[in-house]
Amino acid sequence: MHRRADDVPTMVFGWGSIKWHVTPGTVPGASSTFGEVVINPGQGHDRHQHPFSDEVLYIVEGQGRQTVGDGPEFEVTAGDAVYIPMGTLHSTFNTGWRPMRIIATYTPGGAEEALRDLPDFLELAPGEHPAWEAVKPG
Repeated sequence: MHRRADDVPTMVFGWGSIKWHVTPGTVPGASSTFGEVVINPGQGHDRHQHPFSDEVLYIVEGQGRQTVGDGPEFEVTAGDAVYIPMGTLHSTFNTGWRPMRIIATYTPGGAEEALRDLPDFLELAPGEHPAWEAVKPG
């Protein structure tokens, strides 16, 4: 199956956006989830966990800070991969001046559905693109 970015919806949050290209709910027979995450400069998401899925992150572009479990926060940059075991608290924060692009996978898939319950969740239809507004810090 072939899916183009403009053929799938975009999940939008206060910190960035996600396009899930493959999920068990959208691709017949899929058992895992695969998508692209964009974290805007100076933004990040709260620590959270996926109780029933492992997660793998691959940093495509940008730089940031990552937490995994009780370990110390560490720097991540393009080319790095991060494994997050199921049920482990984690977070990602963009420390750079440009958007941070990350490939994310869940095994087994399905953890992406919990994102719909977040208070700042918005879903754009396929082909619609988020519009970002510059805001001065402080």
